[in-house]
Amino acid sequence: MMLEVDETRQGAWTVLHVCGELDLVSSPVIRQHVHDAVAVGRRDLVLDLSEVLFCDSSGVGVLIAARRLLRSCQGRLRLILPARGAEEGSHVNRVLAALGVRRLFEVYADVVSAIDEGAEPLSA
Repeated sequence: MMLEVDETRQGAWTVLHVCGELDLVSSPVIRQHVHDAVAVGRRDLVLDLSEVLFCDSSGVGVLIAARRLLRSCQGRLRLILPARGAEEGSHVNRVLAALGVRRLFEVYADVVSAIDEGAEPLSA
């Protein structure tokens, strides 16, 4: 399955809507989008992973590297993952939890809450 990434701007936030599988072959695409955003001065980034159906260790590595990059330039990274029990796209949440890295990320239910400065992230 091909990976598709659509980029939009919502206020100060750059939103990358990712659809497909995040694996060894496709994860460099996400890495490049994150680096491109930072290179042009965008420091607040939302990765909408609600339509990612599969994520392997290289995908997790890209997410951790994105977090590290944004933190190094005083930026923010927020993830959108489906709510618990959601059938589609819940794979990423399970993988992050199984690897013990879910707590590293600010996770929101949707774009509206992710870009809301007053919204609290979902609990790990």
